[in-house]
Amino acid sequence: MKTVLEVIQSTTAYFARNGVESARLNIEHLLAHTLGKKRMDLYLEFDRPLSDRELEPLRELVRRRALGEPLQHLLGTAEFFGRTFTSDKRALVPRPETEQLVELTIADGKASRVLDVGAGAGVIAITLAAEWPEAHVDAVDLFPDALALARENAARLGLQERIRFSQSDLLANVTGEFDLIIANLPYIDTNIIPTLAREVQRDPVTALDGGPGGLDLFRRLIPEATRHLRGRLALEIGHDQAEPLRALLMAHNYQDIRIRSDYQERLRFVFANYG
Repeated sequence: MKTVLEVIQSTTAYFARNGVESARLNIEHLLAHTLGKKRMDLYLEFDRPLSDRELEPLRELVRRRALGEPLQHLLGTAEFFGRTFTSDKRALVPRPETEQLVELTIADGKASRVLDVGAGAGVIAITLAAEWPEAHVDAVDLFPDALALARENAARLGLQERIRFSQSDLLANVTGEFDLIIANLPYIDTNIIPTLAREVQRDPVTALDGGPGGLDLFRRLIPEATRHLRGRLALEIGHDQAEPLRALLMAHNYQDIRIRSDYQERLRFVFANYG
């Protein structure tokens, strides 16, 4: 029988041969998930032999991960801003860049009326509702499957009464005014999608595809938002989209436009004020 450490080492090598990034971290997460333990607990059990009964479910997870299925889908969860969310093929896997968008937005100060556009799994709306207990939070998405996942995540974290979820094509079904509109919209050029990492291509294409050039939804949202926004706009964008979006915001009379970089120093976020 192989020990915990031997399984980790052999699978790390197998993952590396199959192009899995952070190979060791991936097998540690999958093994801990299979054994019903925390990942750090494995370090106290390196010498423990693993039975075939324990290894059987792990083999299938390892096979699927080597074929490019996202780790979060295999675990069924994703971590975001210190909370655990259900993650599956119904919505985009939460990314560190989106976590930074939320971090920067919170650092800019509290909002009392918040709208999350293109909510997906609900991580932005739910995080802001949790961090700002007095805020009224709305979240919209075009796709019923994504909204169902977002509602499940709100219930998972006990915030289902704090957030109003509704189906809307951007702001088509939105009423009222907000002092923060925040969005992580699809912003990838249609032609680039086939070249993305295989894990990213397991996300819904509707959560990735921003049309030719990637700006289709921004061209609609930015003018639409002027009817509802009396405060801040916060957007996650593609790394080469800052200047076209700055020009679009200026054309619609937004003020105090700020472009911020992500942790890799790529221009990734746009903040602006309106009204």
